[in-house]
Amino acid sequence: MKRALITGITGQDGLYLGELLTQKGYEVFGLVRGQNNPKLELVHALLPQATLVFGDLTDLSSLIRALGVAQPTEVYNLGAVSFVAYSWENAALTTDVTAKGALNMLEAIRLYEGANAGSVRFYQASSSEMFGKAQEVPQREATLLWPRSPYGVAKAFAHHMTINYRESYGMHASSGVLFNHESPRRGPEFVTRKVSQAVARIALGKQQTLTLGNLDASRDWGFAGDYVEAMWLMMQQDVADDYVISTDETHNLRSLLDVAFARIGIDDWSGYVKQDAKFMRPAEVDLLVGDSSKARAALGWAPRVGFTELVNMMVDTDLTLQADQA
Repeated sequence: MKRALITGITGQDGLYLGELLTQKGYEVFGLVRGQNNPKLELVHALLPQATLVFGDLTDLSSLIRALGVAQPTEVYNLGAVSFVAYSWENAALTTDVTAKGALNMLEAIRLYEGANAGSVRFYQASSSEMFGKAQEVPQREATLLWPRSPYGVAKAFAHHMTINYRESYGMHASSGVLFNHESPRRGPEFVTRKVSQAVARIALGKQQTLTLGNLDASRDWGFAGDYVEAMWLMMQQDVADDYVISTDETHNLRSLLDVAFARIGIDDWSGYVKQDAKFMRPAEVDLLVGDSSKARAALGWAPRVGFTELVNMMVDTDLTLQADQA
């Protein structure tokens, strides 16, 4: 039986990945920071078979202990301070967890493997935010990184460190450069979920307006459930490598609003949406769109859920959740 250790198992990707690996017969272990983690109940409900191990990406010794408990064949490093806007407010914490945390996990695996380099396969959750001020459109594996947020900078550090450990120590270490991927499990602080939640509340008469920042920012949005399959496929390859994972389509926030409001029968949302400068990024990333041709050819991966289906899924879920709340 394969054994997998997932950092960030309480997040959107961690939950979907845990479900996928469980279905494939893995014994799943999840690294959790703090015994009072508010998402523990959700993990127990969705992944009752998973074994939770307490540890911290900023504490190397705890990661070595976690590896000893899990004895994994695969490690998926999804743990990060992942809300981009917050990274400007606390760049130091973002760096400690998102950048140095990846280094700590790589080093822990190196020490755990000893002379058996490559016995533990490592996945690093890289991000399209590393491209930032995009130097070419679409973005592919060889595109120059130009991050425009402390989060993007931290992810770029982790990405290059993964490559360095692969080349220096012979580790089976791969990075998935994932473009924006969303789902009904997305946190409400992220713009896609903020929109779907607000639209549901507007439909139910619980909210009047929605306030956002830059409506012209464009992203390559896919479904998180599709993207975790790409993570797993990378770990099944004989040779480790880096892959862009994306839908290869771009939509701006206005298009997202079109689809979300149309789902509740509103064609003109202009009277429901306001803009506020406080939601603007200090350094905006205007256009991100991936070229996932390498992953499609080498991994046989392709997204199944389209943009409209994804937005409708999120709105429908929030309609149900909001209707159930008093």
